[in-house]
Amino acid sequence: MSNVYDNILGLIGNTPMVKLNTVTKDIPATVYAKLESYNPGHSTKDRIALHIIENAEKKGLLNKDSVVVETTSGNTGFSLAMVCIIKGYKCILAVSDKTKPEKISYLKALGATVYVCPANVPADDPRSYYEVAKRIASETPNSVYINQYFNELNIDAHYQTTGPEIWEQTEGKITHLFACTGTGGTLSGSAKFLKEKNPDIKIIGVDADGSILKSYHETGKIHKEDVHPYQIEGMGKNLIPTALLFDKVDEFVRVNDEMSAYRTREVALKEAIMGGYTTGAVTQALLQYAQSHEFSKDDVIVLIYPDHGSRYITKVYSDKWMAEQGFINNCVHNYDEVFKTEFIK
Repeated sequence: MSNVYDNILGLIGNTPMVKLNTVTKDIPATVYAKLESYNPGHSTKDRIALHIIENAEKKGLLNKDSVVVETTSGNTGFSLAMVCIIKGYKCILAVSDKTKPEKISYLKALGATVYVCPANVPADDPRSYYEVAKRIASETPNSVYINQYFNELNIDAHYQTTGPEIWEQTEGKITHLFACTGTGGTLSGSAKFLKEKNPDIKIIGVDADGSILKSYHETGKIHKEDVHPYQIEGMGKNLIPTALLFDKVDEFVRVNDEMSAYRTREVALKEAIMGGYTTGAVTQALLQYAQSHEFSKDDVIVLIYPDHGSRYITKVYSDKWMAEQGFINNCVHNYDEVFKTEFIK
């Protein structure tokens, strides 16, 4: 029987790539999007959730009464909750208050216990979702703390799967990889594999305006003045995760909330790809990069689109939310009329 699996976890990995034809039409290179939304949990985080949990099982750290604890902006939580259902573990998650209510509802629907923590506090503040998850793990008997920001298995999951998939899908012709950085695992694991195959491949990390990762890569120092609130979820950081291998990254591009939001909607409108907010961010990063770097017709660029837009319907795909941010009034693509809804009375 082909294409039949024992459970949902068998669908993780081997995600498709799709050529972008319109949004990137002014770039002479061939540009592909790797659609991680095709994982069963609809994001790239399925890969690390399964890999880290199965590694813990092999080490005897998990049993039928175990509790999995983690910090998440949403996607890792969905993936962990999904894996825990199949494996039979309890799941406890700490999220920031930037997380939209529907995401929290999704996590709870998958059986997770959720703690909502303030986003705009330092990483070492006891109220931050990092510290709350650590405290819960330390206070909960028979628990395993996933610790994705500082877990080398985060990198290894993508070194073993995402990187090889991209190499095979492009037949080794890839010249540039663009990926958003949160924990850094997706970018680092993929980059590590691809650099081993061809050290000339350019690895471009995408950072958020309000995050410290780009300036840290350039100076080796944390610039606290870079830190300010921003809206893109799951990208950028106010700490330095060890799951981000800075030596594998050639350059970082920093993008802001507004242009990433427009670009997310443009990818949906012109390429029919309903991606998450980071889909717009990584696409915007490519377009910014192209302003100062030349591409040839022989270049093959891969953008990792980390998740699905269904999780952002009340955020970046919402006219109301866009207007609240002041984005619609400044929309450079002038799509206001396209996105209007007409009510017949």
